[in-house]
Amino acid sequence: MGNALLVLNAGSSSLKFSVFDVGVSGALRAMAVGQVEGLGTAPRLRAKGADGVVIADERSTTSDVANHAQALQKIATLLGSRFAGQELAGVGHRVVHGGPDYSAPLLITPPAMEKLDTFMPLAPLHQPHNLAAIRAVQQARPGLPQVACFDTAFHRTQDEVAQLYGLPYEYYERGIRRYGFHGLSYEYIAATLPDIAPEIATGRVVVAHLGSGASMCAMHNGRSVGSSMGFTALDGLMMGTRPGNLDPGIILYLLQQEGMSARDVEDLLYKRSGLLGLSGIGNDMRVLQESDSPRARLAIAHFVYRISRELGGLAAVLGGLDAVVFTAGIGENSAFIRRLVCEQAIWLGIDLDPAANERGGPRISRIGSRVSAWVVPTNEELMIARHTRQLLGL
Repeated sequence: MGNALLVLNAGSSSLKFSVFDVGVSGALRAMAVGQVEGLGTAPRLRAKGADGVVIADERSTTSDVANHAQALQKIATLLGSRFAGQELAGVGHRVVHGGPDYSAPLLITPPAMEKLDTFMPLAPLHQPHNLAAIRAVQQARPGLPQVACFDTAFHRTQDEVAQLYGLPYEYYERGIRRYGFHGLSYEYIAATLPDIAPEIATGRVVVAHLGSGASMCAMHNGRSVGSSMGFTALDGLMMGTRPGNLDPGIILYLLQQEGMSARDVEDLLYKRSGLLGLSGIGNDMRVLQESDSPRARLAIAHFVYRISRELGGLAAVLGGLDAVVFTAGIGENSAFIRRLVCEQAIWLGIDLDPAANERGGPRISRIGSRVSAWVVPTNEELMIARHTRQLLGL
């Protein structure tokens, strides 16, 4: 009987999962990936095997699957029927916020859960659901080891000066600082570059994680030295429904002059801004690229403008630039967005190869380009599985 690891990524209305076989030598092999979506509204379990073939597509009633615990039960039933010969050895979780204390994955214990609970105000739309999934596993399998892998941990290598805000220092000591996010994605890219592009792996690299959530990270020798996101996942680049960088005075204006409540502002910033708010159409870049609406074109132009501005700033932090890496949904799949970004970065030394860009890389700049450009698919789930295997000694 072989060992298997389950990786969970819990959102407000979904529970994404991946299953990995742990070989005798410790090698990880993906066996299945899927999610239970529509929790509390229209629950649906969808999953594919390692070969991409659908192994489950089931709809449930709201009363049957209303929360993460019930979603986990649906996943467990599927895995028990499809992989009966596998023994579940542990569960790895994506946990958005590790606060100032955790710079590495953590084996879940009662004291650790108490500490993670205190970080909920730092990520109110993510952390509660991440921890709900952990508690669901504890309830279903009390003795099963669980590992928390933090999106903030990779950025703890940044110098203190990069983590500060221009507020009184005591606020920094109380945890108000730049944390950075998408760390599991950046960590995977840093671990993959020595194999895909060894010539840049130890150099000055800016990675652009462009998806519904989007951010950028400056890496030197595979370590984070700067990032576009700060205290929360609202900062930096414009995203699908989030505005990115924003003058704090706008928040004061909305509260004091527009009469909005804090909850109203939270809803505006997390759910009604970004590509959706500017375009008035939606937050899906594929839809916007196909639209002939002037506002869709405006939203795309501003998305690229923010990336270009952040790229220049992160190159300055690095003291120069050797390469740019595109990853995540938009970064991996939109040759159009990559082309616009690279054209704006000609001054940095990027000489785009149009044909390679259309093919999707991995290298999309011409040979001899002073700054090279790459497309490297990310795999946060595999990164979590690696950490879980290591901590559990498998």
